[in-house]
Amino acid sequence: MDTPQATARIAGHPLHPLLVTLPIGSWVLALVCDVVYWRGGHALWAYAATWLIVIGIVTALIAALAGFIDFFGDKRIRDLKRAWWHMLGNLATVVISIFNAIVHSRDGAAAVLPLGIVLSGVVVLILLFTGWQGGELVFRHGVGVHPRAEVP
Repeated sequence: MDTPQATARIAGHPLHPLLVTLPIGSWVLALVCDVVYWRGGHALWAYAATWLIVIGIVTALIAALAGFIDFFGDKRIRDLKRAWWHMLGNLATVVISIFNAIVHSRDGAAAVLPLGIVLSGVVVLILLFTGWQGGELVFRHGVGVHPRAEVP
């Protein structure tokens, strides 16, 4: 069984799946903070969302570097339509999040309502799609999975 392999890895472990947890968690928590701000009006939540969005952008760029190395490191990955959807969707989340960070840099309710919370929601919805595509790459196409014969 010959499966497409992750090029960005340490000791045989792909880096991209490890690194994506940081931006995903940050952006999901940003949406939670936006909703809590919307429901309660405490400025702390709007500021927390802003920081989480920025942290998500920075960590997403690091995760994207590993993803690009994998994507361009094995032609078999680039040949998979799901890999393109995964990559393009994740790039869209970064672009939308940059715009969202600008929106959130305003003060008070203008930072969150209505555009900030909508953008945070859109990012999370896209992440659900791209996460599904990433799962399909691993579980259906074996991207980054070692064949049993190679496992020590």
